[in-house]
Amino acid sequence: MRGLSEKIAGIAPSATIEISNAAKRMAKEGIDVISLSIGEPDFDTPEHIKDACIDALRRGETHYAPSAGIPELTEAVAEKITRENGFPARQDEVIVTCGAKDAIYEAMEAVLNPEDEVLLLDPSWVSYEPCALIAGAKVRHHALDPETFQVDDTLLSAVGPRTRMIVVNSPSNPSGAVLNADSLGLIADICRDHDLFALSDEIYEKLVYGKKPVSVASLPDMAERTITVNGFSKAYAMTGWRIGYAVAPRPVIRQMEKVQQHTISHPTTFAMFGAVAALRGSQDCVESMRREFERRRDYIIPAFSDLGYATAPADGAFYAYVNVGGDDMAIARSWLHDAHVAVTPGTAFGTPGWLRVSYATSMENLEEAIGRIARV
Repeated sequence: MRGLSEKIAGIAPSATIEISNAAKRMAKEGIDVISLSIGEPDFDTPEHIKDACIDALRRGETHYAPSAGIPELTEAVAEKITRENGFPARQDEVIVTCGAKDAIYEAMEAVLNPEDEVLLLDPSWVSYEPCALIAGAKVRHHALDPETFQVDDTLLSAVGPRTRMIVVNSPSNPSGAVLNADSLGLIADICRDHDLFALSDEIYEKLVYGKKPVSVASLPDMAERTITVNGFSKAYAMTGWRIGYAVAPRPVIRQMEKVQQHTISHPTTFAMFGAVAALRGSQDCVESMRREFERRRDYIIPAFSDLGYATAPADGAFYAYVNVGGDDMAIARSWLHDAHVAVTPGTAFGTPGWLRVSYATSMENLEEAIGRIARV
């Protein structure tokens, strides 16, 4: 057999999935593991969304769909963006993808050339760098302020002659931080001055606590250079549905469509009708889940403080980013094997010495997990 792809061989597996799989293996061996490692809501998809999907199946929506997504959904996304995110969007500026991760990958394939650089703001989600590398680009890392998790003027020095894109994630996975107006304004200034794309991952926009996230594309002159990525996994507990979307200038969307046509063709047809119901139906389910996540956050952040651990500002998403100040890989292994609590090392996100703890689980599990960690 000939050698395999050197490009793919050089990419590390997803750390979040790897830790989750290890916890599942231990569980199969009869070990009572509490998994706080995966970024998945523990709620079921709301009934009206499931019903819309079932209705679509029953009336025969099981055939090929337009590559950019069914018109009902692209229209609903454009309406949602225009209504909620502060910038106008047309239907032909929307593409529906197989999850937000797929939208990120397609966007990078669509706009990046070999040797282009993507600027990541660390801590950054584990899949940004692999998506850029698969697209043939290179990655440059820039650390956010380790206390505020905001951008400052040092970002200017991170922009090089080959920089083509800045990835923005607010609220953040893994930190839960929400970028403030100064941070977003600085990013926008740099993008305008250096003719860069902003890829704004807003998948956690509905899960915020006391703050309001701002879409980068809503800032002056940024809609023309921003690719806004979102989806249904987190806000609507639809992780397994694999429905996401991107909103961008039409030339970018056309490029992304070509990537989609030659890879996945389009997302699952009947699942997209469920996504239409999610956007156009009652949003009470989203608020109900958000309130429960907030209740859990209000427990776990002080709990870690009582154990002597500082945490990042947990203003959004459903993560406590915990500063353990040492070998995060060794501590994560200790928590897993000695306390039977699975968490994700911060090294995976570009910030050694931290651990990402998901509180997308029951309060009972969180209380038990904190007790086990305290004993270890």
